[in-house]
Amino acid sequence: MGAPQTPDAGSPRPARAGLLNVRNVALASIAVALAVMGIKYVAYLVTGSVALYSDALESIVNVLTAIAAFVAIRVGEKPADANHPFGHHKAEYLSAVLEGALIIVAALMIIRETVDAILVPRSITEPALGLAINGAASAINAGWAWLLISRGRDWRSPALEADGHHILTDVKTSAGVLVGLLLAAVTGWHLLDPLIAGLVALNILWTGYGLARGSMSGLLDEAASPEIVARIKAAIAANGEGALEAHDVRTRRAGRMTFIEFHLVVPGTMTVEKAHHICDRLEDALEAEISDTDVIIHVEPDGKAKPDEAITLDGSTTMPNAS
Repeated sequence: MGAPQTPDAGSPRPARAGLLNVRNVALASIAVALAVMGIKYVAYLVTGSVALYSDALESIVNVLTAIAAFVAIRVGEKPADANHPFGHHKAEYLSAVLEGALIIVAALMIIRETVDAILVPRSITEPALGLAINGAASAINAGWAWLLISRGRDWRSPALEADGHHILTDVKTSAGVLVGLLLAAVTGWHLLDPLIAGLVALNILWTGYGLARGSMSGLLDEAASPEIVARIKAAIAANGEGALEAHDVRTRRAGRMTFIEFHLVVPGTMTVEKAHHICDRLEDALEAEISDTDVIIHVEPDGKAKPDEAITLDGSTTMPNAS
């Protein structure tokens, strides 16, 4: 999946009907990726171009990305159970491991073909027809990428939008391949063909590296982005009336979920019921600000305060007299 972009995490959760639409579009994305890969392979068979062969193999990445997105959506929707008390949100990262391995295999296959083509130069047959076929596949990809990105934003689906951005990257790569082959056909310099294929292979390896890096970050419980953390702290500060301070805010991401933990300091004389009411208010505020969250709050008496590193809460100056 590479290093994908994600939509704003601060929007309301999608409705159940929206989730069904997300799942259907993710399934259709697999079919589109397979069709585009087949069309590109036909373009390679028509021309014998190594660059078009590399472009077709790169489409394998799109197929795998689409499958990973579908699996992430299906598995990620499963509720927590006795064996998975924190949910199934990391399924996306596990599928990405297999995806990254196959990306490397595809890149190595392209490099082998590239070296063979340099050592034994090949002529390109029917370049116009091959370019037209490949161009049609790229047009399908461009339209589908636009749909995935727009629907992903509308339905608040990071998996769909990331898949769309990845396909858009493939469209740009295909455009470079088409321009290079057009130059090779016009100039007769056929060495451009394997050279372009080599560049595509390097691009695929870079994509695989980004995917592996992102997967490792998720498996190692990487913190939410600084922008999201800032919004979390602002929501705590604005909705913590009745408490003294909050400190030790920690976050981690797992798929679409953001896990939030922090300590909330309340007056020692405050009742459990009142402290629980403040916690409920904070949880509701955080879930409204950051979609798909799991919030854990550890309540402490005022003797545990850490003023040097705490979040100041609204109305906290009057709280020592609270009961």
